[in-house]
Amino acid sequence: MQRGFRSVTMNDMSAVPAVEARAPDPSDPASLSGVMVVDHPLVQHKVTLVRSEDTTTDNFRRLVREISQLLTYEATRDLAMETIAIRTPIAATQSRVLSGKKLCLVSILRAGNGFIDGMLDLLPAARVGHIGLYRDPETLEPIEYYFKMPEDIQERMVIVVDPMLATGNSAIAALNRLKEAGVTTMKYVCLIASRPGLRALRAAHPDVGIVTAAIDETLNEHGYIVPGLGDAGDRLYGTR
Repeated sequence: MQRGFRSVTMNDMSAVPAVEARAPDPSDPASLSGVMVVDHPLVQHKVTLVRSEDTTTDNFRRLVREISQLLTYEATRDLAMETIAIRTPIAATQSRVLSGKKLCLVSILRAGNGFIDGMLDLLPAARVGHIGLYRDPETLEPIEYYFKMPEDIQERMVIVVDPMLATGNSAIAALNRLKEAGVTTMKYVCLIASRPGLRALRAAHPDVGIVTAAIDETLNEHGYIVPGLGDAGDRLYGTR
């Protein structure tokens, strides 16, 4: 099933082009089961704005933060809960709270940090880990330069975040590294995913659920998602 993003008209963005993204196709031989596309109208609207080359650095940063919060809402939908006894100002009652494994948010540097602040607004008690990876411009393979996690990372549910899932190589390397560190429960959250990247990630880590706001069909010769939004790190930090 195909879902589209409509053109959005605003005073400072009167010519934002319509772009298309696809939800997982059940007939796809390389099954994308386990992928959640958050197609809420607010998410679709903000993704269209964040794609536009006319969006300024400050607005891009704000939009990514807002989208990260909306994606976090869906990514945590299945968190374990338990019932406890409390007393309201009126009466005693039974109510539900989170239980089970504590959370750790893991940012794939550097663009993943653009997601973290918004997610922490909703998950203030979560720990934060960082994986530094850069992509070799010739081979497009990831090279690790930094890895810092909470000491009890193996006891936590981990949500790995990176705005763009392009070739899937960096995501696969990050998940491989976390599994080597003893992590057994993970999800992967991104803003835009390419279909080739999704296929690669699902093939390598079929046990890891994926949450994204849009799926684009192709990559260019440099490994960038088309139509995508460009280099998320450059646009977040004004280095383009």
